[in-house]
This record gives sequence, C-alpha cells and structure tokens, in this order.
Amino acid sequence: MSSGPDSSEKRSNAYELFILVLTLLSLGIMVVLVLPVSDATRQLLTVYDNAICVVFLIDFFGNLSRAPTKREYFIGRRGWLDLLGSVPALGFFKYTALLRLARLSRLARITRLLRGQKKRELIDDVVTHRGQYAAFVSVTAAMIVLVVCSVLVLQFESRAADANITTGGDALWWALVTITTVGYGDFFPVTTAGRITGAFVMFAGVGIIGALASILASVLVPSPKTEEEPDGVPATGTVHQELVEIKAELSALRRSLSIGGEPPGS
Repeated sequence: MSSGPDSSEKRSNAYELFILVLTLLSLGIMVVLVLPVSDATRQLLTVYDNAICVVFLIDFFGNLSRAPTKREYFIGRRGWLDLLGSVPALGFFKYTALLRLARLSRLARITRLLRGQKKRELIDDVVTHRGQYAAFVSVTAAMIVLVVCSVLVLQFESRAADANITTGGDALWWALVTITTVGYGDFFPVTTAGRITGAFVMFAGVGIIGALASILASVLVPSPKTEEEPDGVPATGTVHQELVEIKAELSALRRSLSIGGEPPGS
C-alpha cells in the first residue's frame, strides 16, 4: 500500500486503486471462507487468498524500500500490519486467517490518501495516467471475474450428478480458458446457473482481452508527432511571417502619413 506524499508523487493513484480493490476482494474471500461452503470451494478460495498474499508481500517490500526511513513506514504508518496481513495461509498455523483482519489498516490508509486529494487532482491524475488506469482496471476486472465466477460455477456444478467441474482446479482451469476466449471444451457447466455464469465470463473475457490488446497496441505503436510545437505554441515560421506582415503595414502607414494621405484601408 502506499503511503505518504512521497510515493504519490512517484506513481499515480491507479496503483493505489488496484491495491484498494484487491484488499476489498481479499476481505470478501475471508468472509466467504467462514461460511458453510464445500471443501472444494474452500480450497479454491485458499488458493486465491494465497495469491493475493503474494501481491501484498511484494507491495509491502516495495513500500518499505521506497520509504524515506524504514522505521517511519514500519512503525509510523503501521507497515507491520501490512506485513501481518500478507502472511499466506499455508497450513502451518491454524489461525493464520485471523491475520487477514490486519488488512483493514491497509484499506483505511488508502482510503484516507484518496480522500485527501481534491476532485480536480483526481481527474487530472486520471487524464495524465490514463494508460495506467486502463491497464489496472483491465487486470482488476479480470481478477474479479476469475475469482467470483470460478467459485460460483463450482458451487453450482457440485450439486449436479453429471457435472465434470467438481474440484477447485477444474473450476480455475475452466475460468482461465473461458475468460481468455480459448475454450478447450474439456470442462463445461451442465447446470442452468453454471451456463449463465459461463456466458457472463465469455462476454467479460471478450471485453477484457480487447482492452488489453488496445493497451498493448498503444504502447507498441507510438502516436504520430505533429508539426506544431507542443502546448499550443505556434511554429517559428508562422511567427516570422506575421512579423513581416506587421512590418510591411507599419511601413505603408508611415509613408502615407509622411505625404499627408489617409492610412490605407480607411
């Protein structure tokens, strides 16, 4: 997570919003894990939770390395809570899931950071870093669709006798090949609710892949340069031509006044 003014100057709010949404998603997974779900769904959610923990660990060490002083981030900005909330639940400690509550500190700090900025500053940040926002929004949307739809289809299919999506690995693989519009067909939903979920994943995948392709194209193909100078500054040749015309008009006006005639154009 991010922190003070220092880091906000170095990167846009796009990354902060990405971490904010990821934190909300992780808290949602934590809530679902305490509900009476099947063992297969619980295992799948644990995989997603551990993957998010890896992202949070990378974010923690990144913030720690960028902090002016390590102590100020770790103690002053409660970075130690970020670290606790990033510990993966690998089965070595029974109550590791309780450490997820430390992510509330990360959530509160990002929210406070965004609220401290004026609306105009946020709009300018979006316009200036629209490429970063587009990339983070696309990746975040893909993650949310992947997590939510794989869990839903696993819940729906686990109740059908002839289902072929019966494990967390099956649901994850099905969601991956469907959202990327590949669709091998080795796993497919057989229930009505599962097929509705699959249709949503397909439509979402088309939009997400299209957005990522356009972002990649904009990065690889630079925009053409214009002949005019940036920031609305007129070209040098245009300024020179205008000066020549003004000088000619002044000369004609001076000659007209010297012979007692009327100024041209009157």
